[in-house]
Amino acid sequence: MQPVKKRFIILDALRGFALLGICLANYPEFSLYSFLSAEDAASLQTPGLDRVLRYLLYFFVDGKFYTIFSVLFGIGFSIILEHALSEGGKGLKVFYRRMLVLLVIGLIHLWLLWSGDILTLYAVLGMLLPLWHHCSDKALLRWAAAFLLLPVAVDTVVELAHLRPAGWFYDRQWALCARFGITEENFAYWLRDSHDYRGVFQFLMQGGFERMTEFIDGNRYFRVMGLFLLGYWAGRQRFFADLEAWRPRLRRIALRGFALGLPLSLAYAWSGVNGHPWGLTAHSALYTFSVFPMGFAYMAGLCLLYQRHNTARIWRAFAAPGRMALSHYLFQTVSGMLLFYGIGLGLGARLSLSYALLIALGVYLLGMLLSRLWIGHFRFGPVEWVWRMLTYGQYLPIRRDQR
Repeated sequence: MQPVKKRFIILDALRGFALLGICLANYPEFSLYSFLSAEDAASLQTPGLDRVLRYLLYFFVDGKFYTIFSVLFGIGFSIILEHALSEGGKGLKVFYRRMLVLLVIGLIHLWLLWSGDILTLYAVLGMLLPLWHHCSDKALLRWAAAFLLLPVAVDTVVELAHLRPAGWFYDRQWALCARFGITEENFAYWLRDSHDYRGVFQFLMQGGFERMTEFIDGNRYFRVMGLFLLGYWAGRQRFFADLEAWRPRLRRIALRGFALGLPLSLAYAWSGVNGHPWGLTAHSALYTFSVFPMGFAYMAGLCLLYQRHNTARIWRAFAAPGRMALSHYLFQTVSGMLLFYGIGLGLGARLSLSYALLIALGVYLLGMLLSRLWIGHFRFGPVEWVWRMLTYGQYLPIRRDQR
């Protein structure tokens, strides 16, 4: 089984666009701003502007770009899986090996670099996709809808019954914090004040359990599985290979997605900024019916723009980081560590949200430039290259002038 070689610029560009939103969403946490108390945050450079930006992040960014990224992962997995299944049992083994390598990369990222990792969950859920191989297109859409809606039902039960689904992970997290001396008072400053990797690793250990708490309490596995199945369906349809034929459906997705998502995002942002005053169930429902429609509308709208203006340079600019998305994603992590943690420049918990977002934009643009330079000389991103070689168990030429 050989790597799937054909690429579509629109998929790479969408992936690159999603990476921009992910950077904007993650850097408030990298900068440690998200961990600050309201009083400490208010003492920073631009508190008034930060309140507006925080609302706008919930409105335009939160969940929307991870929705795009997850659907695109589902599309990518569907292409790889269909190719693997066409080659029988041997191809399926290669698919699972690919997922296992991604799982190892995700675990290294989670426990050694950043607790906000998503790759581990992607790898585990990606291994489940073959279970839906024999489903019809309609069945895939029904399963996707069920997984996307299920968190609302789960959160209703949790709220009414006063359950703690992630209680064990939460308790384990704070047991580790007590062991290392991490408290609520120094939590926001621990990484900034850690001038060696030992302190960073201690924070990452408790952070791994915190991430499991987030996955469980946020029903993230249901949501990502639903988005993967939607991507699996989209990959089967190969809409990206004939955008002109899909234009009417893309217009409907964009119009309906914005019509539903924009007004509900106003309420969702207000709920998020104010600590879910309407309760867990209401916040979960607002997330489902604002975030997903907006994410789908972003994708459809960009596909329509690309269909009209596919020669514009902006698409190739976004496609460069999209072609090496895994490397770019990890580049964002390493940059955040070096900028904000004590083992680097130690800027964490010193900058307002507005400055953190400007830095995020700068990191993304630098990564975009480096990606364009890299792709000009190499076939794969550096991490993608290692991932492929470990998957196929052989050396693969990386330079474009190699055979």
